[in-house]
This record gives sequence, C-alpha cells and structure tokens, in this order.
Amino acid sequence: METQYLNALKFVLDNGTTKTDRTGVGTISCFGMQQRYDLRLGFPAVTTKKLAWRSVASELLWFIEGSGDEKRLREILHGSGDSDKDTIWTANATAAYWKPRAKYEGDLGRVYGVQWRHWRTHETEWQRTDTGKEQVVVKEVDQLKQLIEGIKADPYGRRHILSAWNPGELELMALPPCHTFAQFYVSADNKLSCQMY
Repeated sequence: METQYLNALKFVLDNGTTKTDRTGVGTISCFGMQQRYDLRLGFPAVTTKKLAWRSVASELLWFIEGSGDEKRLREILHGSGDSDKDTIWTANATAAYWKPRAKYEGDLGRVYGVQWRHWRTHETEWQRTDTGKEQVVVKEVDQLKQLIEGIKADPYGRRHILSAWNPGELELMALPPCHTFAQFYVSADNKLSCQMY
C-alpha cells in the first residue's frame, strides 16, 4: 500500500498543476486520480508519517455516532470533553470565521456525522410538546442505518450510498466535507466493496 501511495505522490509531483488554495499554502493536484486497496491485506493508511490510530478511530466513532460537537470527540479521544487536549477538529471549532455561527462552544455544525445520521428532508410536521405548545419538526434520514439495512435486504442493489455533501447546508458546517460520497457494492461472491469520492 505504501508503494502505491508513494507512486501516486510522485505522479502528482511530476504531472500535477500548482494552484493557490484557501490556506494560502497552495496545492499540486491531478484531478480524478484513483487508488484501490484490498482491505483483506490491511488498513490503507495512506501516509508516510506515524499514524495517530487512536485519533482516526475516535473520529470515525464520532462520525458514526452522528455528532457535530468537538467536545464529544475530545471525550471519545481523551476521556473527557473538558480536556485541554486538542483534536483534529479543535482549530475548526475555534476558527474566527466559524465562532460567530457556532451555537455553543465546540459546535461544528452539520458536519460529516450529522449528515450521515441526521440528514434533513424537505418534509416537516407539527408536533405537540410536553407543555402543550405546537412546534414544527424537520424530518430526518439516518443514512447510515438505511445503508446497513439496504445492504442486508438487497445486497446487489446499486443505491447503497452515503453522502456528506449537502449543498443546502454547507454554510452550516465549520468545514465542508473532504470525503463527500461513498457507494457500496456487493459482488456475486458476497464481497463488499466501497468507492469513495
């Protein structure tokens, strides 16, 4: 896997286009490159650096949970939401461009896990609260639950999709998603594949 990754980096350096970006650092990129990894051979850690495995696992658990709260990620990673230790999302939660839009300290908005587990639909309904008042409730889709149920019920279906890219809510995210879309595929011999963009 490391050789494949290094070959891809070399290809980008040799053939890529240099551009400016939002960070001011700049990038060298090649559009549409693909990488394929057989997970039976191990986890595809595409890096030449030491992998912070606990951080990776904690972030994935946080996504699966459906949270958009950086303090919750801190709790999963460090054992306490009040820890003074940072997470990979701390800089986004405290960024000057985001803080005025955050609803509470640590709020990251409708990022990955929120989209995976609480995708808002166009439907709303009126519900009566415990105090007897009526309020509008936006219905949600749990994409992850639907994905798992869909693969179990119709493994050869082509609509096993998980999306984090929600154009109507990009401004409600501290950082728009990098991994935006995944499609899952079950082969005739019952092997599960995933293509992620």
